[in-house]
Amino acid sequence: MFDQGFPRQLRLLNAGDYKHVFDHAPFKVHGKGMLALARPNTLGHPRIGLIFSKKNVRRAVDRNRLKRLVRESIRHRQHQLPGVDIVLLARRGVNELDNATVSRQLHGMWRRLEKSAR
Repeated sequence: MFDQGFPRQLRLLNAGDYKHVFDHAPFKVHGKGMLALARPNTLGHPRIGLIFSKKNVRRAVDRNRLKRLVRESIRHRQHQLPGVDIVLLARRGVNELDNATVSRQLHGMWRRLEKSAR
């Protein structure tokens, strides 16, 4: 049985990690209201960083809901994803999507990322 937690090792923790992905992102996956930038890492497991700005998602409750959905999605898919660093950016209007739609979008994005990164 796999561990389904979300430990620190699955997160991008500092500005340098984010900058590295922004500067060298060979993989771009678009979803409705979201964009994932990714680059390979040497760790053998995925790491994710989230950027949900006030400019694109006004209310804190919406930003927190979306972050929870993304973390849950990554937590369940962490063993299928290749070793990549991912930065997920929210776009305007993503807060209008319901939870089921966001989950479907993320599932499709992770599948496309798996295909392109392998």
